[in-house]
Amino acid sequence: MTFSLVARCAATGQFGMVIASSSPAVAARCAHVRAGVGAVASQNVTDPALGPELLDRLTEGLSAPQALEAVTAGRAHIGWRQLLVVDAAGQVAIHSGAHVLGLAAEARGRDCAAGGNLLADPGVPQAMVAAFEAARGDLGDRLMAALEAGLAAGGEAGPVHSAGLKLADRLAWPVADLRSDWSDTPVTDLRRAWEVYRPQMADYVQRAENPSAAPGYGVPGDR
Repeated sequence: MTFSLVARCAATGQFGMVIASSSPAVAARCAHVRAGVGAVASQNVTDPALGPELLDRLTEGLSAPQALEAVTAGRAHIGWRQLLVVDAAGQVAIHSGAHVLGLAAEARGRDCAAGGNLLADPGVPQAMVAAFEAARGDLGDRLMAALEAGLAAGGEAGPVHSAGLKLADRLAWPVADLRSDWSDTPVTDLRRAWEVYRPQMADYVQRAENPSAAPGYGVPGDR
């Protein structure tokens, strides 16, 4: 019921992920990023607690494979979960449990990993990785290219109704957290939201860090 990709930008150190599903508000439950640490997708009969727990393990200094092993080993119900992890060194790890729903597949690439369940085609994750690696622009642009490629390759077996994009840079909060929670065209909606938000993203960071220096928010009389 989901296809996603997690990634690191080697040039900027940013982390991000994109995800789409037939379920409502998929990004609210499944997308996890932390600045300087990594990105995690926790999907398929989702346990949202696994995302922060994996990020905590990465924060402790474990690699993506080590963190995944630490969180999944002996854990109850782990056979129902699908997890994707990328760490600060660009290493990736994937867990697809024995009870993952429908047609499940996964793919690993340079600084990225993709996976899905209840897919229409087993090539969806590889199409996402290939699109991410071939795309140009900032991390958000490349993530959107990956999500659109996954949808074009077949996406989920059922209708896709929600999608999300999440980015972490150097701050404690995500610099982008965009979602289409219920729509007949969520990936198109997400693309539109990203195109609107992208040119304003740096301004919102500036307003948080130093409002007096932000465009349009200077001290009275300062133009």
